[in-house]
Amino acid sequence: MPSSFNVESADGYEQLMGRWSRRLAPQLIDFAGLADGESVLDVGCGTGSLTFALAENPGLKAISAIDFSPVFVEAASRRNTDPRITIRQADACALPFEDNSFDRALSLLVLHFVPEAGRAVAEMRRVVRPDGVVAAAVWDHYGGMSGMRMMWDTVAMIDANARAMRHRYSFQPMTRPGEMKASFVGNGLVDVEETSLTIRMDYNSFDDYWAPIAAGEGPLGKYVAGLDAYTRARVDIAVRDAYEAGEPDGPRSFASVAWACRGRVPG
Repeated sequence: MPSSFNVESADGYEQLMGRWSRRLAPQLIDFAGLADGESVLDVGCGTGSLTFALAENPGLKAISAIDFSPVFVEAASRRNTDPRITIRQADACALPFEDNSFDRALSLLVLHFVPEAGRAVAEMRRVVRPDGVVAAAVWDHYGGMSGMRMMWDTVAMIDANARAMRHRYSFQPMTRPGEMKASFVGNGLVDVEETSLTIRMDYNSFDDYWAPIAAGEGPLGKYVAGLDAYTRARVDIAVRDAYEAGEPDGPRSFASVAWACRGRVPG
């Protein structure tokens, strides 16, 4: 099942989100737990933020990673030098693995872009052995993404067509409090816990912040790419003004919060 995330290039994604998912990955790993000798699956690996963070644990036996996007699979495969890692294209809702194949399955910043996210949770549970762990994190788009909400709120004041897109962004699957936990429980996981993880997104300048969006990356980038020249110019000016907030252009830092959930496959 395709992701709703818009991908233009691996490099563009790295500037938009990959650099921040690398900051979040160690927190998800700590929350999910690891043990020596385990085989771990990364569902929706993107350019490899979680995959390569997992590989920093020398005791892991094997790391498998899948992503729906061939752009991401090619980029992550090109970076890989660890023989324990295998990367392939696959659908999170139809994982190409036998039942009970892994000790843990983790997913970082993916489930909210899967239209039928509950199916992906069910698949993660299926491929993890009894007493193994399923864990995932998604951005809290409505209440926890100050830097991204600033963009959406700004463009929604300029263009009425952006309001429906802002609503879809704010309430994507699994992003409401308790929603991911309910899905984990509903798909048969036990000892389910939900928490929040926080990083900061630090930008050097407005161009550092806006360039990947202006190039068409991600949901907002896709919207911006479709604007007529007049509206696009208004959006560029307004978002810059929101970023600068009356101060000279330069570094800015935004708190960014993710929901995280883990559960155990019944023994």
